[in-house]
Amino acid sequence: MSASNLAGLIFQLTRREVSGRYKGSVLGLFWSFVNPLLMLSVYTLFFSVILKVRWGDQPQRQSDFAILLFVGLILHGFIAECINRAPGLITGNVNYVKKVVFPIGILPIVSCSSALFHWFISLSVLALALVFVGNGVPATFPLILVVMVPLVLYALGISWMLASVGVYLRDVNQVVGVFSQILLFISPVFFPVTKIPEYIRPLFLANPLTTIIEQARAVAVFGQLPDWWQLAGQCAVASVVCLLGMVWFRRTKCGFADVL
Repeated sequence: MSASNLAGLIFQLTRREVSGRYKGSVLGLFWSFVNPLLMLSVYTLFFSVILKVRWGDQPQRQSDFAILLFVGLILHGFIAECINRAPGLITGNVNYVKKVVFPIGILPIVSCSSALFHWFISLSVLALALVFVGNGVPATFPLILVVMVPLVLYALGISWMLASVGVYLRDVNQVVGVFSQILLFISPVFFPVTKIPEYIRPLFLANPLTTIIEQARAVAVFGQLPDWWQLAGQCAVASVVCLLGMVWFRRTKCGFADVL
């Protein structure tokens, strides 16, 4: 299959994946915009108005904590959606496995593309929230797309690995679900890195999502340029993970039909 035909197939499957999620609902695709908007509103009310939680020690408005929290949540939500769905991608599409001409390796790409679409919707909600609360959208805001590059590569590599392992070990789906919840609390989603005690901070910094979330907040909210060296290092490691995941998937897929 040529590259253009493969790209077209990925696009068509992604579009079907996105539209199929809200099939039969009254609002349809508009739910992809309503959900993050409701999530941001609830977090603003709960953390900023009721609990009056502050981000760091500097004076801030009630909405600031919710916006900073929202940045971490949409990044974690993207990677969590990708890895949670990965173990069932092959077992849930047995009909594709039986078709010799179908490139089943694109299923993780389709899944990550669908998650990326919803992340873009959440990103637009973030931009609207910045305008609404009066902060304004900083000039560095588009750089969050660059910051997302290593996270997408991590998501693809891990999805390929989990999709393959999920065929042979069905329990991996339960393990991944628990891990994604743990990842939420070992990443700086609800707190800045500066709040982590020094003696355990290296453990948190070993989590790739820590650097990516902090860089995303810097460019999307604080109007700062990303740390290009850190970002380059993340891209290098993520590229290796992505490549290993792809190689692993290719070497194990030959046994899928026998197991399924």
